[in-house]
Amino acid sequence: PSVLDSFALLSGQLNTLNKVLKHEKTPLLRNQVIIPLVLSPDRDEEIMRQTEGRVPVFSHEVVPDHLRTKPDPEVEEQEKQLITDAARISPDAAQKQIQSLNKMCSNLLEKISKEERESESGGLRQNKQTFNPADTNALVAAVAFGKGLSNRRPPGSGGSVQAGQPGAGAIIAGASGIQQVPMTGAPAQQQPMLAGVQMAPAGQPGK
Repeated sequence: PSVLDSFALLSGQLNTLNKVLKHEKTPLLRNQVIIPLVLSPDRDEEIMRQTEGRVPVFSHEVVPDHLRTKPDPEVEEQEKQLITDAARISPDAAQKQIQSLNKMCSNLLEKISKEERESESGGLRQNKQTFNPADTNALVAAVAFGKGLSNRRPPGSGGSVQAGQPGAGAIIAGASGIQQVPMTGAPAQQQPMLAGVQMAPAGQPGK
């Protein structure tokens, strides 16, 4: 009997509550403001479980953010100003502004894509090889080590020319204006002069 009496009492209270909530004069609960009654800087495991680990504590720092139902006053004022400005513009003017904005965005996107293409092509041009590595290595080896060069000499380029050999006169004639250095041990007074060129005495090889 005591359980039935308690159940009847609870059932009556629930019915009364439902009637109050369904009454047309009762405001919607979604329009009501939630007021936190207990704020604690300590970790709350129940809140952690309900928020899936997003809110560890229910303190004065997080309450204004999590229970806010309206934007900040500054943002709200800016939004009202934008709405007012938008209401003043006629549909034709708004359409023109939309077209102008779309055109500017299209031009900007085209310029950005063009810059990207030019940068890509410039990078390809810079990476393109303009020389043959094999030729470069062969040239460096030839200059530094003489690799691949011929040992043959052109005729008439080697050896000293004796006084009695052909070609000596040409060398002497072409040597006018060139002063030769006297040989060691020979007096400079006994060496004859020929065409302004000091000649070595007989029996000594000429320079």
